[in-house]
Amino acid sequence: MFKFCSLYSGSSGNSLFVENDNAKILIDAGESAKKIVEALNSINVDIKDIDAILVTHEHKDHVKGLGTLSQKYNIPVYANNETWEAMPDQSTKINDSNRNQFIAYEDFAIKDLIISPFKIPHDAANPCGYNISFKNEKISIATDLGHISEDILCKLEKSSFVLLESNYEPKMLDVSPYPYVLKQRIKGPKGHLSNKVAGETISNLINSGLKTVMLGHLSKENNFPELAYKTVVEELIANHFDEEAFAKIKEIESSTRHDVKAVEYYIGNTLKEMGYDDLISFVHIGCTSEDINNTSYACMIKHGLQDVWLKKANEVVDAMNKWAIEHS
Repeated sequence: MFKFCSLYSGSSGNSLFVENDNAKILIDAGESAKKIVEALNSINVDIKDIDAILVTHEHKDHVKGLGTLSQKYNIPVYANNETWEAMPDQSTKINDSNRNQFIAYEDFAIKDLIISPFKIPHDAANPCGYNISFKNEKISIATDLGHISEDILCKLEKSSFVLLESNYEPKMLDVSPYPYVLKQRIKGPKGHLSNKVAGETISNLINSGLKTVMLGHLSKENNFPELAYKTVVEELIANHFDEEAFAKIKEIESSTRHDVKAVEYYIGNTLKEMGYDDLISFVHIGCTSEDINNTSYACMIKHGLQDVWLKKANEVVDAMNKWAIEHS
């Protein structure tokens, strides 16, 4: 069984912690060594128990504390050849005995964890994501992706857990103060993944054994957690309307006798099946005949209450007060 914790995730720094009963590893060290040690301490993990650090690519927000951590605590580091060559400031701090090199698509082991690196599209020397397997369970790390290819989808299939990038919301990026060149880089095929594409990706994986997803590497300037979450859920719902869905809607309609409400109930049932029970109460398709009838009834009751019932009720109260005085 795996335990996973995102210590840091975002444009300012990234570091992930993964463990099973026998091994503890970090994926990236994109914050200061001090902050990473403190973050590990906060989840009761001693930095001295870390068996290895895997590197996805050489950008500063992924390797800032790498060399210091390895040097100070004698931790082995794993990266491909191009990444080693692209981060000389970090690699020179790391002892030769702790420098380990791998090749994409070739598995290697850290204790009883099987690590399967795969290539990802990003503007770095040779960036990669990771599948991490133990016995019959697999988890995946896929962040800093310019787009999702068939190869990446294939690598993520049958993972029970995926940390997937959901970096930006396009409309927020468009009006951000970022320079035009940077905006184009982020949106480009070797940039980052938008919320919508993250949702589409999860939709494609939902029937392959995926149980849990964590959205990662959210931009502070061009995104926020609630928006990323909402966009992904909307994509999940939109991508689950197929012939089978329509058949279920017709079945619901046979009992509700209301086509629009049948769609609303289907969406609620789908959210429940996906584990999003807390969102069901927010699902409502407005301006249906039911809404209009309910509003009309409310108006009728309001006027009936104020102009008829309360008027007569007050007359009864006045009469009872008068009789009480007369017969006291």
